[in-house]
Amino acid sequence: YVDTGLMRKDEGEEVEDILRSLGAKNILLVDAKERFLGRLAGVVDPEEKRRIIGDVFIEVQRNEASEHLSGNYYLAQGTLYTDVIESGEGVGDKAHVIKSHHNVGTPLVRAKREAGELIEPLGSLYKDEVRRLGSILGMGNAIVGRHPFPGPGLAVRILSDVTEEKLRILREADDIYISELRSRGLYYRVWQAFCVLLPVRSVGVAGDTREYGCVLALRAVLSEDGMSADVFDFPMGDLLEISTRITNRVKGVGRVVYDISSKPPATIEWE
Repeated sequence: YVDTGLMRKDEGEEVEDILRSLGAKNILLVDAKERFLGRLAGVVDPEEKRRIIGDVFIEVQRNEASEHLSGNYYLAQGTLYTDVIESGEGVGDKAHVIKSHHNVGTPLVRAKREAGELIEPLGSLYKDEVRRLGSILGMGNAIVGRHPFPGPGLAVRILSDVTEEKLRILREADDIYISELRSRGLYYRVWQAFCVLLPVRSVGVAGDTREYGCVLALRAVLSEDGMSADVFDFPMGDLLEISTRITNRVKGVGRVVYDISSKPPATIEWE
């Protein structure tokens, strides 16, 4: 498990617990935060972020494999057909690139695929089909029903350059948001929910003081396979209370907005 430094709050521990609960024994945890954040410093373009993250992941994987494994090995990825389509590599030759998924379209990933060193058993399935498969295999809803999370992590939910401070703000806000959805019985009613840190600031008031804080967007959508999505009709009382808790508890956030865009024309993730 590679900790890129771009994960949600306590996600490394959660992933390790899930893997162990599924019977995994040879788990290697790699702290590669500095390497990823160093390469992402100053990068704003989302396609460049994805390319860097995909390639650095392959570099880290190669280094660790050469140290801990001998002989030939393969990289298994949980690539879905949605990733393939949006990367412009679906069936046929007329697909447009919506966004180059880090596990599909980066140079080092392409090289591994062309060399026959990738195993992608889910590559022809949509998310709803994968969830059905997981249920058939006996995985509980806590695993099967988890909201999708992009491989590049929080880097593509920060619509500007990635810094430690921005990651702190986004982690704390996202943790409050998801925790509130769970406590209110809304988590499993939603296909995917998350926070986005916008590249704008807004004037606000903290006590008697003017404060120039970040603007945070909340996203919650309904979908079956991720190819299209409708906006979750959020109960207004819940939305107001969650927004207030985020602005009260997360230092640096001055304003919260709710994204009401469907897919299409918008994508589920902002980048």
